[in-house]
Amino acid sequence: MQDAVDEWMDQWKAGYWPPLVNLARLIEEVGELSRELNHKHGPKQKKESEDERRGDPVADELADILFAVTAIANAEGIDLEEAFGTMMNKVWKRDADRWERK
Repeated sequence: MQDAVDEWMDQWKAGYWPPLVNLARLIEEVGELSRELNHKHGPKQKKESEDERRGDPVADELADILFAVTAIANAEGIDLEEAFGTMMNKVWKRDADRWERK
């Protein structure tokens, strides 16, 4: 995923956006995910005038978030696979007895 985003960004003269622009994009995408989840599961239904997108709008917004997170990681020189592995090790240890198991 990081290679794909890097290849896409590398074609543009400007390259990666500045850190705060990347953060603003991530926040915008999280807001759009919130809106779609609220439409799907919450009391606020879409207006008739709002066009329905093809496919799953929640999946689309999650993918947009992944792109934004990946762009931030690449710009900051972070290996997401390594960082995710470290985080998973942490939660396996920290939360080993936190909830009732199946």
